[in-house]
Amino acid sequence: MIEALTGTGLAAAAGLNAYIPMLALGLLSRFTDVVTLPAGWSWLENPWALGILGVLFVVEVVADKVPAVDHVNDIVQTVVRPAAGGIVFGSGTASETPAISDPGGFLASGGWVPVAIGVVLALTVHLGKAGTRAVANTATVGVAAPVLSTLEDVSSVALVAAAILLPALVAVLLIGLVVGLVVGLVLLVRTARRRRARRRAPGLAPTG
Repeated sequence: MIEALTGTGLAAAAGLNAYIPMLALGLLSRFTDVVTLPAGWSWLENPWALGILGVLFVVEVVADKVPAVDHVNDIVQTVVRPAAGGIVFGSGTASETPAISDPGGFLASGGWVPVAIGVVLALTVHLGKAGTRAVANTATVGVAAPVLSTLEDVSSVALVAAAILLPALVAVLLIGLVVGLVVGLVLLVRTARRRRARRRAPGLAPTG
């Protein structure tokens, strides 16, 4: 159960930002004892891999905050984020962390199963993120893009921290994320309708 929560938190984080959970696992494994990656996933802590992930992370952070560019970025990330979700679910559930002392038994019968679960989870989160962003950009003429992007990055970091240190919090954070998205969408739609109503009001014919 703990391994599943850890993998879910990491995969969900990848659905928001592909590079945050991969960088976190790689850096923590290379420079600390908080995470110990198994041999099959040790490439994540390779200096070249970390360097490439770092560059891609910077590109993602910038591109995702620019209206219109963020839409193109989301299209590209439809492949990248699910792939990252599979990687971090597979590597995260097989690693030793403060919450996982014996990861060997989790889904040991099929090494591909954790990866597949991570792909599906990250893709689901990604599609929700991309859909919300499209509605928000339309309702606010792109003004909301940098704000939402920053909130998504913060949420990704929070999910990674919870997944590694306190997996029980992952469920709470995911529920909060879903509720926040729903409330945000409702507010954005209402704001858009009010703006349209105000624009149409001057053109209405006088009554009486």
